[in-house]
Amino acid sequence: MNEIVLISGALFGILGIILGAFGAHLFKKFLPEEKLASFEVGVRYQFYGALTLLVIGFNGNFDMQAYRVAYYCITIGTMLFSFSIYGLSFADYWKKNLKFLGPITPLGGLLLIIGWVALLIAFIN
Repeated sequence: MNEIVLISGALFGILGIILGAFGAHLFKKFLPEEKLASFEVGVRYQFYGALTLLVIGFNGNFDMQAYRVAYYCITIGTMLFSFSIYGLSFADYWKKNLKFLGPITPLGGLLLIIGWVALLIAFIN
């Protein structure tokens, strides 16, 4: 399980670097400032997820349910939170109605919170 967690963290990190670079150089040419700022929030939280997964991948005891819950919640929460923000940032540019993504962002945030609570429980036990 540790290897899966580390691979997930590395993939989030790789994608975060790529998206951050595109945001800093390419996307700022056509995204309004407010959409670019939202996009950057998605990238930042994706990096938080990446770094957290790397730390628990190296140090976590996945025989404990709390670590497994933390992994799944942080991974799924990061994907829902960040990727919904990416979609919402580009909706106007793509001329697509992606408003359905609006409720997905806080759901991802809730899963991130649950993941962090699970980590706290793991640390206490």
